[in-house]
Amino acid sequence: MFWVSLAFAVLFLLWGVLFTENLSEVTTAILDFVVVNFGWLYLVATTLFLFFVIYLAISRFGNIKLGKEDEEPEFGRLSWFAMLFAAGMGIGLVFWGVAEPMSHYGTPPYNMAEPGSPEAAELGLRYAFFHWGLHAWAVYAVIALCLAYTNFRREQGGIISSIFRPVLGDRVDGPFGKVIDILAILATLFGVAVSLGLGALQVNGGLNFLFEVPNAVSVQITIIVVIFALYMVSAATGIDKGIRYLSNLNMVLGVLLVLFIFVLGPTVLIVGSLVQVAGSYAGSLVQMSFEQNIFADSTWANDWTIFYWATWIAWCPFVGTFIARISRGRTIREFVIVVLLVPTLVSMFWFSTFGAAGINADREMDGAITDAVSENVTTALFITLGQYPLAMVTSVVAILLVSVFFITSADSASFVLGSMSTGGALNPRTLVKFVWGIVIAAFAAVVLLAGGLDALQKVAIIAAVPFAVIMIAMCYALYVALSRDEAPGRPPGGATRETRPPNPRGE
Repeated sequence: MFWVSLAFAVLFLLWGVLFTENLSEVTTAILDFVVVNFGWLYLVATTLFLFFVIYLAISRFGNIKLGKEDEEPEFGRLSWFAMLFAAGMGIGLVFWGVAEPMSHYGTPPYNMAEPGSPEAAELGLRYAFFHWGLHAWAVYAVIALCLAYTNFRREQGGIISSIFRPVLGDRVDGPFGKVIDILAILATLFGVAVSLGLGALQVNGGLNFLFEVPNAVSVQITIIVVIFALYMVSAATGIDKGIRYLSNLNMVLGVLLVLFIFVLGPTVLIVGSLVQVAGSYAGSLVQMSFEQNIFADSTWANDWTIFYWATWIAWCPFVGTFIARISRGRTIREFVIVVLLVPTLVSMFWFSTFGAAGINADREMDGAITDAVSENVTTALFITLGQYPLAMVTSVVAILLVSVFFITSADSASFVLGSMSTGGALNPRTLVKFVWGIVIAAFAAVVLLAGGLDALQKVAIIAAVPFAVIMIAMCYALYVALSRDEAPGRPPGGATRETRPPNPRGE
């Protein structure tokens, strides 16, 4: 599986390097087909995932432990949360913290308000909550639950195909299972490329704002190369050191930055917007979940909601595998509460703080931030920070925060890809992680060469289509396995005579 996945990855890289324009043209054509014919699939699938994990948490399955009955969690709650949050969407929060609310403020969703109006400000924050809230983390929770339960409780391996053993039996060991695992690896590569590409754009935007470094693909690729060297050092130290320490550093830097804006910024406006928009988000959650404005000639849903849902689905094999790895010993109910609610609440506070600060600064600057976002979204955060004391210091902290998120995400991705491509090994060899680290950096660079942010959006949406269908099937497989676990006479973990655990090497 390692060699087949690597061969597909190399072929894509050669296509992007040797035929960059053709890659851009083909992905554009595929994207047009996907969004026209399968946009509804993303909306239905992500909403289904949300309802499914909530059901598991409140049902009789909630007390089932992701591990043996007497196992204790490997990591404390603070480190656990820091790692899952850093891996889940750290770079994106920094990139879009100001840019997304300001984008919706200047161009309201579905033309539901006048640009720059109070209604547009509320919509901007509400849709930021929506895109980064419950739906996103439900996608991650589904696959993480499936993997943690299958690997740690049923002891049937930590690869994606093993999730389907309750319904497919030993057929998952054949070609069908291999296809599922290869699709998961490729989806992970494309999803990680989106995040790392955003990180390179953000760092370049900050350097441009502070030191007038040109906004150019060559600079962004140089940034990727430098970060690559750093995350390979981190990868060599293992999950219990490198990723853990960097995740905790992420959390400290993020908390310092958001509290700086919260205290020195429009605090009353931030708190008021958080309360008001949280209410409107909860009240309109169902409507937003299925909204596509299908009768209007509008691409807004494709450009924003479907792009986000596709990104989370494409990225979830990586994030889900990593969250599963660090969640051993938790109950399903505890897992869902923390993974679903805590990051959502933090994201809401983050967007309220930076979004309200950006909108307030935009009003004082006669629309300067709105204009900047329309020209280059990477500068929105730095222009906003420039309105506060110690602008140079906070901008450098922001760049450092993105860089550390960058390293953590790439480090986690190389670990997960190493595990997925070697039969679910809990601690893949350093050489394997190093190879996937090179591929990750090369993927991000090739996608940037093919068209920057637009190319990142195209790749995410396309890569997620087949995996969305696989994830729906996962929900059914997990339900079957949990039902057997709860059946009378079953031993803890639901082991059966007909199931055959993988050998120690995961083959």
